Amino acid sequence: MIEIPFAKLHGTENDFLLTWNAEISAGISETAFPQVARHICARNTGIGADGWMLVWPEAGALGTRLFNSDGSEPEISGNGTRCAAAFGLFKQALIPPHVSIITKAGKKELHLISRSDKHFIFEMDMGLPEAEEIHATIRLDGSDFDATILNVGNPQCAIFVKDFPGNWRTLAQQAERHDRFPQHTNVSFVRVLDRHTIETIFYERGAGETRSSGTGSTAAAAAAILRGIAESPINVVTPAATLALRWSDSIYLTGPAEMIGEGRFFLDL
Repeated sequence: MIEIPFAKLHGTENDFLLTWNAEISAGISETAFPQVARHICARNTGIGADGWMLVWPEAGALGTRLFNSDGSEPEISGNGTRCAAAFGLFKQALIPPHVSIITKAGKKELHLISRSDKHFIFEMDMGLPEAEEIHATIRLDGSDFDATILNVGNPQCAIFVKDFPGNWRTLAQQAERHDRFPQHTNVSFVRVLDRHTIETIFYERGAGETRSSGTGSTAAAAAAILRGIAESPINVVTPAATLALRWSDSIYLTGPAEMIGEGRFFLDL
């Protein structure tokens, strides 16, 4: 039996398990990390989370490696990066207020806005989006949908609707695996409420439906701005909470991260 220490955090109910890389047992090879992620993230037989993240100190920053709950390894999670920053500050591995987190999508800079014990609020520099197609037609379940295809550190498909379809999960699954996206994509359904407010729901590549998404919120807001149907600043209303986004020299997303608890996961590989 192998013991894996972890801390659990969430950013607007998008939850992650974080483990110091140095505390990983020598009995776990790197090739087994996807399997570990599937086990530890399982909602009924594991601890339960949208992802498992390995972290380590690196030149005044915190290095990270993220695995989705299905074992796949994404480039970045916006909410997960905020959680890593909160973890680093809570463990005194980082010095506030400006902290750096290294992801597969590059180094991300965060500014600590406030802290109350285990609850943190950060503004995170999300970078500038790369728009592939602002107005794209995606055919799902026999119907055409209006979407924006872009990359915000990871691939995104933001589908614009007047009302969220009752079968949106089925449509999102089809969109994630659409022929247009051979490596799959993250999917959001977006409703524009006014020039400064959008409402979003998410289906993330490798994790499925999530209560919120930092990169998904960034993509949805950026897509609305690029389409000319919204303008900065934007409040992004998710099923869990509202995130604040502004676009100036870069895109900055403000949201919380909270430390929930710590423990050990017992695993037989």
